[in-house]
Amino acid sequence: MTRIKPNALLAEFIGSAFLCGVVVGSGIMASDLSGGNIAVTLLGNSIATAAILWVLVAILGPISGAHFNPAVTVAFYIDKKIKVSSAVYYIILQVLGCILGVWLAHAMFDKAILQVATTARSGNHFLLSESIATFALVFAIFGAVRYAPKSVPAAVALTILAGYWWTSSTSFANPAITIGRALTNTFTGINPNNLIGFILAQLFGAVSAVLVCQFTFSKPQNKT
Repeated sequence: MTRIKPNALLAEFIGSAFLCGVVVGSGIMASDLSGGNIAVTLLGNSIATAAILWVLVAILGPISGAHFNPAVTVAFYIDKKIKVSSAVYYIILQVLGCILGVWLAHAMFDKAILQVATTARSGNHFLLSESIATFALVFAIFGAVRYAPKSVPAAVALTILAGYWWTSSTSFANPAITIGRALTNTFTGINPNNLIGFILAQLFGAVSAVLVCQFTFSKPQNKT
């Protein structure tokens, strides 16, 4: 039985912490500096998130695969690229990392460490948005891995950057991030009452993407 490499687990934990920390921290900074302009706040938030994603995927991808996202881990498990034991550990550490990232962001901006979000993000349009956003992310990852492996960091970062602006939910596309964002009553927060719907929509999008990718990115048959 293949052992789970400790450095891979640490990479998932650290990567998730940095990712969620940047999402929340940049949201706080952008909100403070924008004078209430939501478009400017979202611009700062999205650029910072895409930037750290590119860095984290580039440097930690060779170690753990740089999932930082239970939906991505589930997608790779369905595609038989990761064993169930590794997937479980990855998901636990992704969630814990995202929670730590939120707390660190609060500490850096002198906010209360423990918070609960009050921002409602309810409605079928948000659930559809999260399904599509997660589908797009997994589709981009699988496509890049198959045909442009050197472009995986850029594919991930740019898909999320675009998702901030073309989806009504601003593309959470990540159950661990969603849980983390329920613990911050700042710009990026989501009311815990909306968690289950978001997470189910994200997982549906991820599973759907795997099925489509298995057909779309299948190896061409040799001509006889």
